[in-house]
Amino acid sequence: MKAVRANFRSYLLFSAFDQTLSFHDSGKVLADLIGVEDFHARVDGLSEIHLVQQGGELAYLLLHDPEFRRVRREHLVEVGKHVRLKANIALLAELLKDIEGHLFSFFVVSAAPQEVIESALEGLVTPEHIFGTRFRYHPETGEIQSIVRLPAGYGKVAVVDELRAGAPIAYDRLVYVGDGSSDLHVMLHVNRLDGLTIAVSENRYITQVASRTVLSEDALSVLVPILEDLLGWNSTKVRLFFESHGFAMREWDKIRTDSLTFFPTAPAERSVQ
Repeated sequence: MKAVRANFRSYLLFSAFDQTLSFHDSGKVLADLIGVEDFHARVDGLSEIHLVQQGGELAYLLLHDPEFRRVRREHLVEVGKHVRLKANIALLAELLKDIEGHLFSFFVVSAAPQEVIESALEGLVTPEHIFGTRFRYHPETGEIQSIVRLPAGYGKVAVVDELRAGAPIAYDRLVYVGDGSSDLHVMLHVNRLDGLTIAVSENRYITQVASRTVLSEDALSVLVPILEDLLGWNSTKVRLFFESHGFAMREWDKIRTDSLTFFPTAPAERSVQ
């Protein structure tokens, strides 16, 4: 069990976007918008042949798939307006600015297009704190020409390290929140630095790596492991904190799950004592 680090005052909190701050994959929202029906099949095909890093499938399709080649910047902005977000993202960002003197600088690091994230989080997270996939566009046609930055896989690690290097904080003052396999590399990296990693899905690969797993439709839920594991608060103080901001915890189930698979042995090897 990690030691309580309540004496630290400044932290960096990084969050993925698709299905972490939102409920759906922005690539699927884009596909529906332009009338492409088999988005998931195309992504699965790319994943099976390991042509791109996990999370970078949409960027590849936008560059190389004929049906996605017609996408322009305005389409990506429109997608952001259709993304369904989790509740209380604005309040989360506000509370992180000062929790009993502890400051958490909040960043979004995602392989989703920059325009999608900025559009979806407009007024909630400043664009300077959003690091999504950036494209280079043709100056006349508006067609996507190339990728400037793709924060997928090790690309997320690079962004986290760049931001950490520019902040006067210790290595272990990092928090990363993610939902899927594309977050594995950066979670392993943050764990190695003794930071805190939080999974917000039941993806079995990510839950095996994350320090904590929290399942909720409310973005405020990620504060629970932060308050407990970083600041050393007990459950009573955590509940009082949320109540002071107008939220009562209706349900808080702490569950440990052992996932087992048994294979039958040959009859001669079986033994009952």
